[in-house]
This record gives sequence, C-alpha cells and structure tokens, in this order.
Amino acid sequence: MMFFSKKKLPEVERVVKANDRDYNEKFQYADNRIHTSKYNVLTFLPINLFEQFQRVANAYFLFLLILQLIPEISSLTWFTTIVPLVLVISMTAVKDATDDYFRHRSDNQVNNRQSEVLINSKLQNEKWMNVKVGDIIKLENNQFVAADLLLLSSSEPHGLCYVETAELDGETNLKVRQALPVTSELGADISSLAKFDGTVVCEAPNNKLDKFSGVLSWKDSKHTLSNQKIILRGCVLRNTSWCFGMVLFAGPDTKLMQNSGKTKFKRTSIDRLMNTLVLWIFGFLVCLGIILAIGNSIWESKIGDQFRTFLFQNEGEKSSLFSGFLTFWSYVIILNTLVPISLYVSVEVIRLGHSYFINWDRKMYYTAKAMPAEARTTTLNEELGQIEYIFSDKTGTLTQNIMTFKKCSINGRVYGEVLDDLGQKEEITKKREAVDVPGKCQSERVLHFSNHSLMEAIDLGDPKVHEFLRLLALCHTVMSEEDGAGQLVYQVQSPDEGALVTAARNFGFVFKSRTPETITVEELGTPVTYQLLAFLDFNNIRKRMSVIVRNPEGQIKLYSKGADTILFEKLHPSNKDLLSLTSDHLSEFAGEGLRTLAIAYRELDDKYFKVWQEMLEDANAATTERDERMSGLYEEIERDLMLLGATAVEDKLQEGVIETVASLSLANIKIWILTGDKQETAINIGYACNVLTDAMDAVFVITGNTALEVRQELRKAKENLFGQNTSFSNGHVLNESKQQLELDSGAEEAVSGDYALVINGHSLAHALESDVENDLLELACMCKAVVCCRVTPLQKAQVVELVKKHRNAVTLAIGDGANDVSMIKSAHIGIGISGQEGLQAVLASDYALAQFKYLQRLLLVHGRWSYYRMCKFLCYFFYKNFAFTLVHFWFAFFCGFSAQTVYDQWFITLFNIVYTSLPVLAMGIFDQDVSDQNSMDYPQLYEPGQLNLLFNKRIFFICMAHGIYTSLALFFIPYGSFYNVAGEDGQHIADYQSFAVTMATSLVIVVSVQIALDTSYWTVINHVFIWGSVATYFSILLAMHSNGVFRIFPQQFPFVGNAWHSLSQKFVWLVVLLIAVASVMPVVAFRFLKMYLYPSLSDQIRRWQKAQRKERPIRSRRPQTRRSSSRRSGYAFAHQEGYGELITSGKNMRAKNPAPTSGLEKMLCNNTSWIENLCKKTTDMVSGFSHDKTVKL
Repeated sequence: MMFFSKKKLPEVERVVKANDRDYNEKFQYADNRIHTSKYNVLTFLPINLFEQFQRVANAYFLFLLILQLIPEISSLTWFTTIVPLVLVISMTAVKDATDDYFRHRSDNQVNNRQSEVLINSKLQNEKWMNVKVGDIIKLENNQFVAADLLLLSSSEPHGLCYVETAELDGETNLKVRQALPVTSELGADISSLAKFDGTVVCEAPNNKLDKFSGVLSWKDSKHTLSNQKIILRGCVLRNTSWCFGMVLFAGPDTKLMQNSGKTKFKRTSIDRLMNTLVLWIFGFLVCLGIILAIGNSIWESKIGDQFRTFLFQNEGEKSSLFSGFLTFWSYVIILNTLVPISLYVSVEVIRLGHSYFINWDRKMYYTAKAMPAEARTTTLNEELGQIEYIFSDKTGTLTQNIMTFKKCSINGRVYGEVLDDLGQKEEITKKREAVDVPGKCQSERVLHFSNHSLMEAIDLGDPKVHEFLRLLALCHTVMSEEDGAGQLVYQVQSPDEGALVTAARNFGFVFKSRTPETITVEELGTPVTYQLLAFLDFNNIRKRMSVIVRNPEGQIKLYSKGADTILFEKLHPSNKDLLSLTSDHLSEFAGEGLRTLAIAYRELDDKYFKVWQEMLEDANAATTERDERMSGLYEEIERDLMLLGATAVEDKLQEGVIETVASLSLANIKIWILTGDKQETAINIGYACNVLTDAMDAVFVITGNTALEVRQELRKAKENLFGQNTSFSNGHVLNESKQQLELDSGAEEAVSGDYALVINGHSLAHALESDVENDLLELACMCKAVVCCRVTPLQKAQVVELVKKHRNAVTLAIGDGANDVSMIKSAHIGIGISGQEGLQAVLASDYALAQFKYLQRLLLVHGRWSYYRMCKFLCYFFYKNFAFTLVHFWFAFFCGFSAQTVYDQWFITLFNIVYTSLPVLAMGIFDQDVSDQNSMDYPQLYEPGQLNLLFNKRIFFICMAHGIYTSLALFFIPYGSFYNVAGEDGQHIADYQSFAVTMATSLVIVVSVQIALDTSYWTVINHVFIWGSVATYFSILLAMHSNGVFRIFPQQFPFVGNAWHSLSQKFVWLVVLLIAVASVMPVVAFRFLKMYLYPSLSDQIRRWQKAQRKERPIRSRRPQTRRSSSRRSGYAFAHQEGYGELITSGKNMRAKNPAPTSGLEKMLCNNTSWIENLCKKTTDMVSGFSHDKTVKL
C-alpha cells in the first residue's frame, strides 16, 4: 500500500486536537521517531550500490567485466575481474552497513527514552518514538523535552516554568515560559487534562527558533499563542517540579530537527582526486590501445598475410581494420591492471585499520566517564590530516558550563592571588589548598579560592569587604528554597549569578529568602532583613543591575553591579584613585580570561528617593514611551556611585583547551568560534582560550543592522588591514564575479600582523547575502581568528558552507549540542563532543570525542598519520601497477600486436591479490615517519597535509614515470640478455615461458625491495608480510610448474618443470640482479641526495629521533601566562532582562504571604502586562534608547 499512497502535500498550517489521535492521524503528521541513519532494510541495496558506482573505478570495472564476457576480444577469463569486483563491493557494503547499524543503535537510544503520556485518562510510560501529535505529556524537573509542546500547566504559580535552551542556542541562562491562564487552571488534575479537547491552529513546521504563531480554540473562545507559550524539543526543564504540555510538532517536524540539516554523503579530497586520476588513466589506456590497434592493423596488412595460410584463414575472412578494432578492446582488457580493483579493497582495509587505531587509543580515553574516542565512519580518516579551518561551538565544547568565583578586587586590594615568599605571583595549581569556611553552617562547599586573606579581612570587620559581600547577597534574581534534607538550594537564572551568590554564601553572607518586598540575608550568622524598595533590572543596553533597599537602621542604599565600561561613568569624582587601581586589576583579570563585573553602591536620601519613586510609578503607568521614561529615571538615580571593587568569575574551560588551541594554531589551523551566546561572553571565552589575544593588532567588531552598514563596516576593516589605497577596498559593485570569491592566497600573505573578527548574528544574516559575502569572506580569511556570536544553528551551517564553497579548504566542525548538528553535517569532518547537552551532536557526527583536548591528538597524530600512510600507499600502488602492466605494451611490438600476455594468466590474477597485497597493506596501516609524541611536539609537521604535498597530480606523474622506467628495465634487460643465448647445459633457454618466469621473478623482487625502501617504521608484521610474500611467490610458482599439479589440472598447468629449470640457471639470477640494481639504484641515489641536501622537517626529526631517543624537546607550544598590556574589559554576564520585574511582582512565589501593602508591589501587581514585558524582552536588544535621557529632579 505504501507504494500507491498519495504523496503528502506540504503543510500550509497545522491543525492539532488534544487527546484525539484518530483526528490527528488524518493529517499524516510525522511521529516522534528520529532518523540520523542513511539506510533501512529496503533501501540499503539500491542506495549503497548507487553510491558505490559513483566511484568511477567501480563503473570502469563493471564495463571491463562486460568486455571480458565477449570471447572474440578477451584473452583473460571473466573471473579475473568479477571476483575482485564483487569482493570490493561486498566489503564496502558490509562496512557501510556496520556504520549505519551503529547510527541505528544510537537513534534507538534516543527513541527509546521514556516519557509519561496521558493515554485513556491515565499517565503511562511511553517511548519517545511512540509519542504522537496531540498527546499530552508530563515533564519533570531536569528532564529533556521530548517534542515541541504547548505548555498547559506547571507546578509554579501562574503556569510559569523555566527551561534551559543550551542545546538550541548555546545559552546557559534560564528562559521563562508561561501557560495560558485558561489552561494553567488544569494544574495536575489528570481527569481535567484528559477532558481537555482544545484545538490548535498554528504555523507549519519550520526552523525559526525564536518565532511561533498560533491560536488555541477551547470552550468557545480563542487564545493567541506566541513563542513564550511553547517549549521546544532539546530544552531541559529546570527549577520546575513538573509541567504538562500538548505535542504540536514531533520528530523531524520539531524546530530542533528542522535545524539539523540533511545527512550528506561525504567523500575525501583523495577520493575525488582518485576519481580524476582513474579517468586520466583510462584515457591513457585508450591511447595505448589505439597505438597498439594501429600497430596491429599495419602488421596485419604488411606481415600478417604470410601467416594466414599457416593459420588456415581465408583472405576475405578478416580485414586488417577489423583486426585492429578487436585488438583495441583486447588490449583495453589486458592493460586494465593499471588501476586494479584491489586498489579499492586495500584502501577500505587501510581506512578500517586507521579507524580502529582511533577507537583503541588509550590517550584519547576519558576515564571520568569511561568514554573512548569513536570513529563513527571509516571513510574520512586521511582528511583529518588536511584540516585548515575548525568551526567550534563554545558552550560545552570549549567550556564546561561551570562558573567559579576566582578573584575579586575590594577597595584597591586583590583577593585570590597566590604570592610566594618574595611577594611574586605564583601559578595557581590544583594541588594548592582551597579556602575552607569554618563555623558557617550555611557554607555550601569548599570554595575554589586561592588565598586566606579575604577571610582575615572579614574576621577583622573591614567595612568595605562586608559591604562588597552584602551587595553580592542582595543584588541578584536568585530564588532560594529548602530541599527535603533542609539544605538551602538556590534556583539561579544564570550561572554567573549563581557563582556570585554562592561566593557570598561561602564567605558568611548567606542569602536566605525573599518576598516581593523583602530580602533576608544571614550576615556572619546573624539574620538581617532588608526592605526591597526598587529593582532596576538588567538589560543588554544598560549592562548593569541595581537594587534599592532599606536596612534595619533605616538607611536607603542602592547597590549596583555591571560592566566596568558603563559603571565607571556613573562614579562620584572622589573615586578617581580607586578607579585607576581597580581598572588595573580588571585589566589583569581580563588578561587571564576571567569574566568581570564592577561593584558600586550609593547612599540615598529618604526624601529624594520618595520623589524618585513617585516619578517611577507615573512612568510605569504611562501608556506611551514607558520604557524610555523608566530608563531615564534609572539613569538619574544610578549616578554618583561609590566604587567598592570588582568580581572575577571563571567560566571554566574544558581541560587542555588552551594548549590544544595553541598547538592547532602552530599547525596553521584557523579556529572560528560559532556560538549562540551573547557577544561579551563569546569574546571573553575567545580571550580565555587564546583564540583571541591581547597581542593582536586589532579586533574588528561588526554590529551593523542593515546590509549597507555591514558592508561599510567590513570594507572599513579591510582598509585598516591593507591601507586606504589598496585594490581590496576599491569599488562598491554589487555583482562581484564568482572569481573574486576565490581568494588569492597572496592577499593573505600580504597582511602583516594578527587580526580577529567578531560579528553578531543579525549582522551575519546580512553578511551572508550574495552581494556581501565576498567582503565577509575576504576579511574573515585574512584574520587569525573569527568569533560569530548570537548565531542560529542554520547560520552556523551557512558559515561552514561559505568557506567550503569558496576557499577549497578542508573544514572541521565540532560541537556538543543539537544546535551544532547542521554545522557538523555541513563540514567535511563533523565531530561530536559527548557532553552534557544530550546525544544529538554525537549521533550526527563522523567522530565522537569526550573532550575538546583530544582533538589535538586526533588531528596531529591520527589524522596526520592517516594522510601520510594513505599517500605513501597510493604512490607505491600506482608505481607498482604501471611497472607490472606496461611490460605488455613493450611486448606487443615483439608479438605482432596479437594481444598475447607476457606473463601467464595465473600470475596476472595473483599479482595484486596475493604477491603484493599484504606488504603494501602493512605499510598503509602501520607506517609512520615520526613518533606520536614528536607529531604533537612539532605541529608544523601537519602543514604538508594542508598543502596536499604528499599526493597530488604532480606526485602521481612522478610515480607514473617511475613505473614506466621500471617496466622498461623489466622487459628490455631480459630481452637483450636472452637474445641468442644458450643455457649452461647448452640448451636454448629463450623460450616464452622461461622469459615470462624471469620477468615475473624480477618484478616481484623489485617491488619488494622498493617497498622495503619506502617503509619508515619497521614492525614484525612488515618483515613477515614483505619477505613472506616473496617466499609465497616462489612456492606457488614451483607448485604450478610441478608434476603433481599437472596430473590434477593438465589443461591449466602444462609447463611442467619450467620454473625449476629457469631458476636453476645462474644466468637467470644475474639478469634478475641486474634488473633490481637498475630499477632501485636511481631511487636510492635520489633520496640520499634529497635527504642530505634538502631535508624536510620530518627528515630532520627522524634523524634526531635516531640520535637522541631518550631526550624529549621542550614544548614550545606551551602558552605563557598572559598579562594584558592594554586596557580591555572582561565584562560578561549571562542574564536576561525581566527577572527583576518578575521577582518584585511576586508572581513566581508560592502564595503564603499576606496581600501586598507596599507601593512598589501594588504598582507591579496591578500591572497586567508584567509577564508580557518579561516575555518580549530578549537578551539582544536591537533597538535601544539613549543613555543621555535622564530626568532631573
């Protein structure tokens, strides 16, 4: 039936009815099963065969097989081609099936996750894949969302719930979602939820993460739905005990999967080059065939007449032209071993071996999670040795998503640094004892703080220190509650706030609880309740947050924290000296990659505050310009502040990130950070992991809101790079030719100095337009580092595609979340980090790692070795087969172009399969020019892969010339030696079979000596395979010419004793020795001179390895501790606007307090648009207001 069903039409809008599967099934909506695999049982054979025959060589061998079935032109039997062809296709199919099996298994892990679904008025555990559109499911705290849901109700007041969207946009701060009031009343009542039969009419499936439009119809009324009512698949429920939701989009229709992109068939650059070379070789073979066909026609017309009587042929039976035509096809078959099918069998075996080396590498095994590295595909290994661009996610890939309070500056003194006996700063190590906080029962845990002087200042009662910590305990949006064991638990909206409030808690200033109008703090064991008078919320334009509180003594104080660049402008002039000192400390913190906030306060007059509060109430009630008026009042009161100091929080990097980035940079790999996080955070992490450095000449920040602005900013940046009069900044032509996008590498070399580019998501959207992308790509590729922030998953993929399309460079994308899937699929190599954001990135990846630091070893060791081995393998293989095959060409001139083979048929069949297959496999799997440690110590060794130096068209022609020279030696030396020569017993030895045995023996010995010369790293396996293959040849040769085999197969092996007779002649061995010396000595001489006159870096290191095996070099790649030479803000604060209003309204607090009495609370509670204000405020405000709009009292 499935083959005759109508094709599903594209959706215009979606209609979903709750709790009615029969109704929803009419629309054939996708179920919740996901597929990252490529095949199923039915499609595997046709799709896999189609992919395999896209390889030119496979199609070529199929064509040869058809030719060999025609007896008039075939001098070789059909099984010499069909057996290897079936073997290689079967092996490749098994490998592809195995790869896809593991994808199916990973898919099943996700599809079989359990979720509580409301079915037949009961909550039942169902697998994710069985969840249907219209189902109502229950989510619990810290649970992944199974599908795109309409939020119906939650455990929090007013139907609120909190979600973490790190897997979607990379942000770690929590987002608020709120159910409709009409559905919020359903609560957790299963019977009411089971009776819910609302109908949702909404947009069709799309990839827009920040937009949703729809209407809920229920109980004869309609309710508008927005993005704030929707919880997307990939989110994690946080700080909410439970919630119920109705499935709107499932499986491939979810916004997460819509952003994932399609699984693409990836092939390496060597694969594409081999396809080109196979076409060239086929052209070369056709040329040889034409030459020999012409030769046959001439021979037939001039000399062939004399043989016709002898062969009993009639005159008109066979013309010379027709004879030449048949001879052409005969030689096409005979010379087909120029590209033997065994080449592709060997390539697949070598790649499989390299994949197992990656899986078995104990140095990439992450003990903490018992997680090894995993090669999820076996076809891309050598491309790991050619990477030029790395596109990396930030959250969970470079960072651990853990914030730690590291240092602070209070009243001009830095706390948190470690000094030695001479007063010099020491490096902080893990072994150093951390600060413990004795006697504080509310201390959460041992604090990661590096000296004890702050505790001493607290104990001595330093008023500035106390005020500093009091501010951290008061100025925030954290909620507190007690768990079942009576322990204080914080619910934080952003990890920054969690780190600061926890730090204050550990130093004795414990935030205990809050109501809409009070905040209770336990100060050094004494509970103190502050009256909350106003909350001046954070947003991305203000870049600060303030609270106004009244302490028990009746003093009114404003406490503020925010970006130093903003807060320092609000300070009282008396802070000049302290400002200078604190600025130096902030620069030092920023230089260490720490996230900084400035801390300040102000004492307010009671009368002044009352007037200000009345104006704030009027502004809040205004119907026009409400935001502008309120911001003006905020500006007015946040002035003449007194500086307390600054905080420095570490967004903990993954272990080894700095060393890995430094090492990859030395390998000439450019690292681009693509993150959905905000600009300040992304820049801060860029500095922390050394992608950005203070030593850079300039960091260009692109923030334009229109295509014209973005173009102007990009071109202005290029003018700074090249100067005003350069040709790169000329012209404003919109229709640049495609050739302009193919950048000249000389332009990059002309750039002196290190530069970086930072671009926002909204600017990137304009920059990726066809008429601006030229400017973006030119500038970005000339910068040492690029940071793209606030980018969507689709934009990540577009950036990767842009570089792939126009740079002709090998790209690698690495990430750990579902928002990285499209990027991972788009890049040549996709790597998934097995992080805390689920398995989506790993499922879509080509390689899976547990930590970013393992990328260094994957590329510099495994990638480089794989490329090196594959190139050596291909060079030798083409050389060997040209030497083997072209002997037939020379022989044709002496056999009347009769398509007679110079070797016997069994030697032709076994040469590539038995005699020479294992030695080249051993070299391709085990060979290495330098050790793994030296590959890590000298990242410059990676450069040949990037420049494609070890195997390219030039190298191929050199191998071809080498093979032609060897074939000349193989044929003409024995031909000249055997000419009119008698054996030692006086008998004639120049018969065809003895000649063939001599050439075959010479060929096997020459190619075996050649591979011995090519092998750089000898193992027992290499010795056994090389010398064992030579021994195998002689064993089979003598066996085939023995009397015993003749008796069993008299027709197939008629030349009894020929091999023994030939090899017993000293003359034959002298000929073999002469051929070997003539073939090998020029190669030895050339390599000797090249190594000593023009040694490569690997030659020098290999020589050094032999001389000093015990010593290890000092690793120059180890980065030095960075100290900022210029003032740079380290401000970064992952926070969303609107939480202050949410807290002071009391809407997110349990109803256990009396009705509000303060003016502030009444004002905010009576404002019905409080949640709308919160929901419409995003962390990136494109349109803002002027900071100068202040109100004078």
